[in-house]
Amino acid sequence: MIPSIDLRDFLSGDPLKKNNFVQALGKAYSEIGFVAVKGHLLEDDVSQTLYWQCQSFFGMSEEEKKGYEIPGLAGQRGYTSFGREHAKGKNEGDLKEFWHFGQEVIGEDPIKNEYPDNVWVTQLPEFNEFGIKAYQQLEETGKYMLRAIALFLNLDEFYFDANILNGNSILRPIHYPPITAEPKSAVRAAEHEDINLITLLMGASAEGLQVLNKQNEWVGITALPDQLVVNVGDMLQRLTNNVLKSTTHRVVNPPKEKWNTSRYSIPFFLHPRSEMRLDCLSGCISETNPIAYAPISAGDYLIERLKEIGLK
Repeated sequence: MIPSIDLRDFLSGDPLKKNNFVQALGKAYSEIGFVAVKGHLLEDDVSQTLYWQCQSFFGMSEEEKKGYEIPGLAGQRGYTSFGREHAKGKNEGDLKEFWHFGQEVIGEDPIKNEYPDNVWVTQLPEFNEFGIKAYQQLEETGKYMLRAIALFLNLDEFYFDANILNGNSILRPIHYPPITAEPKSAVRAAEHEDINLITLLMGASAEGLQVLNKQNEWVGITALPDQLVVNVGDMLQRLTNNVLKSTTHRVVNPPKEKWNTSRYSIPFFLHPRSEMRLDCLSGCISETNPIAYAPISAGDYLIERLKEIGLK
């Protein structure tokens, strides 16, 4: 089991509860890189409705869905068809199709020019509406998670706030379709680490998510209905010079008797603004933990990684 914590402790105004949350989160992220979070800000009805809407969208005809696959966007918004993305270092496409919702920029921020517009599904207005609601509630949850991480790292509590305001985050509803023939590979999504700062995962509709622990064993993870699974991404690992761990994970195929079932999953990849520096924090560099990464911006790092997974 991955450690479980309650965000209400952090938000309680009680210094002891808040500090206990920070220390429990930091311990989990130093050791395994994954944690289950109760008391988050994603509302049940938003989560439920979005899952139903995802089933409706992915149940549409190939022709209808392809109408939302926009050439030249490198999959940043709208639909990405089955098998197009692969894990870093793999050539075989993952057994999934997905959708991307991006940032709806607040205010007159010039960063709006960096982002493509969201793509709207005309047949399913609630898909758009609840996708954006879930995006905003998960982004708000992520803001508080990053405040706790900042305190664990002995930074100012609000260190990440300006870096993630109107950040380049992505909400990705994923459909792993039923398996109709013996797959070449045993996985729906090959082993990988996430690119971003942190990932917030709504409870998936079927088991299959596994993480690689320190003993090099694959351990199954299932989020309870009222929990989010929140893990460290490579940007945060890089920023903290490996103090916080970006854990390798994968989605395995179900047993043969469940091949005829779909799996739906909706991760929120919390990204900063492209100008944020990911240079290793001085407080995370020591004689026993020498600097492991060259300086780079979040934007340049993202481009590098998107090329590696076949989306750019």
